[in-house]
Amino acid sequence: MITMPLSASIISGVQKLVLYETRARYFLVGSNHAQTKHRVLKIDRTEPKDLVIIDDKHVYSQNEVRELLGRLDLGNRTKMGQKGSSGLSRAVSAYGIVGFVRFLEGYYIVLITKRRKMADIGGHSIYKIEDTNMIYIPNDSVRLTHPDEARYVRIFQNVDLSSNFYFSYSYDLSHSLQYNLTLLNSPCCPGDEVTVHPHSSKQDSFDIFEDEGLPTQVHGLRNEPYAKYVWNSKLLERVKDIVHPDWLMYIIHGFCGQSKLLIYGRPVHITLIARRSSKFAGTRFLKRGANCEGNVANEVETEQIIHDASVMSFAAGSYSSYVQVRGSVPLYWSQDISTMMPKPPIRLDQADPYAHVAALHFDQMLQRFGSPIIILNLVKKREKRKHEKILSEELLPAVNNLNQFLPPEHWIDYIAWDMARYTKIKLCNVLDRLSMIAENVVKRTGFFINRSDFYCHTLRPDERWKLCCWILSSLFFCLSSQTGVLRTNCVDCLDRTNTAQFMVGKCALAYQLYALGMIDKPKLQFDTDCVRLFEELYEDHGDTLSLQYGGSQLVHRVKTYRKIAPWTQHSKDIMQTLSRYYSNAFSDADRQDAINLFLQVYQPSDSKPHLWELPTDFYLHQKNSMALAHDRRSYTYWWSEGILSYLPVPYDEVPCEENMKKVAVKRVNRYDESTDTYTEFFKPYELTSFDDTFCISMTNSAREFMPKTVGVDPSPFTVRKPEETGKSAVTGSKSSKEETVLQRKTAASAPPPPSEEQLSSSSEDDSEDDRDDDGSVSQRSTPVKLLTESGESVRTQEVRDDTYKHTETGSRLQSSISANTPSVCPCVLSYRFAHLGQNQHKVERTEPSALENAINVVPVSCFAVDSIYEVSPPRVDKESREVFEGHVLTGLGQVRALCREDTLMYREYIKNRYM
Repeated sequence: MITMPLSASIISGVQKLVLYETRARYFLVGSNHAQTKHRVLKIDRTEPKDLVIIDDKHVYSQNEVRELLGRLDLGNRTKMGQKGSSGLSRAVSAYGIVGFVRFLEGYYIVLITKRRKMADIGGHSIYKIEDTNMIYIPNDSVRLTHPDEARYVRIFQNVDLSSNFYFSYSYDLSHSLQYNLTLLNSPCCPGDEVTVHPHSSKQDSFDIFEDEGLPTQVHGLRNEPYAKYVWNSKLLERVKDIVHPDWLMYIIHGFCGQSKLLIYGRPVHITLIARRSSKFAGTRFLKRGANCEGNVANEVETEQIIHDASVMSFAAGSYSSYVQVRGSVPLYWSQDISTMMPKPPIRLDQADPYAHVAALHFDQMLQRFGSPIIILNLVKKREKRKHEKILSEELLPAVNNLNQFLPPEHWIDYIAWDMARYTKIKLCNVLDRLSMIAENVVKRTGFFINRSDFYCHTLRPDERWKLCCWILSSLFFCLSSQTGVLRTNCVDCLDRTNTAQFMVGKCALAYQLYALGMIDKPKLQFDTDCVRLFEELYEDHGDTLSLQYGGSQLVHRVKTYRKIAPWTQHSKDIMQTLSRYYSNAFSDADRQDAINLFLQVYQPSDSKPHLWELPTDFYLHQKNSMALAHDRRSYTYWWSEGILSYLPVPYDEVPCEENMKKVAVKRVNRYDESTDTYTEFFKPYELTSFDDTFCISMTNSAREFMPKTVGVDPSPFTVRKPEETGKSAVTGSKSSKEETVLQRKTAASAPPPPSEEQLSSSSEDDSEDDRDDDGSVSQRSTPVKLLTESGESVRTQEVRDDTYKHTETGSRLQSSISANTPSVCPCVLSYRFAHLGQNQHKVERTEPSALENAINVVPVSCFAVDSIYEVSPPRVDKESREVFEGHVLTGLGQVRALCREDTLMYREYIKNRYM
């Protein structure tokens, strides 16, 4: 049965823009990617300080827009019939509008002139802004000059839009994948405004599924973005209610990276998206703690998305996501940088006995993520002079005060662990303790996956999978959803936080791959291609966020805490520390002014002091300091109305009347351009080179990380030598036998997974402040063989020596094996293949098999397509064979006669493409 999606995201109809200029007007022509539909925006240039924009909301064809531009060109020439100078000139080409901004003179328009594709999620492309152009709108003849205008322009342009700003024409980057797919699966309410597309009548459409009783129409959905993570909402506020929604393009700031994990040729895309909050945004020492609205400094939501790239669509594909949050301690605190000290003293600015600001912050988190909210506080507990400990002493009473009013099943969990002190103890393994915390957290919050459980999980049960206690079917949909979130913080939320988030993400990645049927057990080891790829993504993620907030890259990385960093890393750490100190001392103030101006926290005016004249920006971010609050929140019922009744499901994902008001719905033909993801992604109307496609250029685990030595197991889950990478030069002097032995030694020296007893006691150990150093030490892991048992290595050696002794037996499986002794290269390949079948993904068998040392061909599932390791021969029907034969004959020059269906399909294509 073919599954047809009933809802789809609306693809923006404005993806390519051309700005045309006359003396009195700007004409902005926007078109879709195929350039079959166009819209025109008219911007008046005769108003010196006001923004006058006219959008006729009409959709033009290609011929109509050419005719319109021709008339404008003819009408704006100085003399009738003059051919020398055109009255309509082309100013710039662009890919989107960032917004409109005004300082002391007239308005500017900011356009995206260069873009680069960074990721692909379900056929929806995500782009990074590479370059922008800021154009002054009023004509020079009406311009009213101001002496301070140029300085404001320079400050505004200090926000480098080509540095880590992202957008998409069809995917909402401000929301998580769980929210977006939950919205697509939600039924459209009867009260929704449903518009029938004018081109969806039966006479004007061609649908091959119409006669089979399948749905021929879908609901196109466009929802409002989450304002906290949108960085240009204020720049679009002036035109939001005037222009068509296709003109509005919302951008996020943070990080986006995607890599391809190849599992025996099966592509799995790992995507990391970080959304930086635009509320209370700023630099390291100038933005600390929280403001009066509960928004904290350096708040970043990190989402890892795993999907099987073999199937693209959201409806039929397998997708999984996991979300974490980092952010400053939600209290009123700051650090005085006037002393020019590397670590300025921490100062509590206001007393908050009823935890009012913390209540506002956790109310936002309950509404967006549900429960449980788990706090992982990594600040120091013991110090000779109180510094970081001040924050812990204030945060714990605040959490306890809020918990006494919540139901016990929805309490905020608080885990305090002095990560810096634990690192200095020689016998302690920091990452072991973090893995225990991560295991506990992932089992409690769960993760999102858009498909039901695999049957192979029943055939190959795992105890850790059974202990997961999240809701497998949410309150409204048959999806496995994440309820609750882990909130990690240290003082800066940079180095320690990034390592902790990596360990939690690594644990979640193992469960996600297991849930998608990619691995046998939900655990991953270090020094595998998969974890190396994931670690590189997280290091790029951490470096980017650290540069945005702290002014330098990460100082302490995952390798630092693993204690395997090279000796040259120490000098690099010193340079990063000095760079961070210089940035905080000399350039952070200018960066903070630029952020305040870009986000329109400060709006210039002749009646106000200039931005550079303000002694502090405290009053810009603390609105209650300028006016009294109209309504005071309750100290006991500190959550918003309606949240508790739906917990643990987040209120934002509940299809209630209030949330559905934020969604615009229109009914269109399922092949309409506004919802056709296939055409948008593959672009059949363009000539495309495979070498230029994004999927070829993205980071590949087999190309970048897998060793190039012949005889190495190609599995990305095999433990490699710590110093070995795919880029290192391999001499090839070692035999495949020595290579295998080295791999097994490396696997044996890897630390074992944490036990359940350690998991249950981890939170208790962390909560005791008076414990001695020796008592808090986690015993170093003893070497355990992970890949082989005691007798398995002997059996593997027998397979190597006797591989060709069983050639006659193996010929029953493959009749093309030659009876002669093969050469050295086929020997190695055959050994690899036999070793693959013998040791990978085996099942227990009670009866001894005659083919014990041959390839294991016993199916491990009752269903042929249940897991990726079972391969069933493709069943091709007669019609498909005829189509393929027709293509082959066409390539040979023997074109068959066209039938009536071919003629109708070609007419439909011509009508949609050119008419």
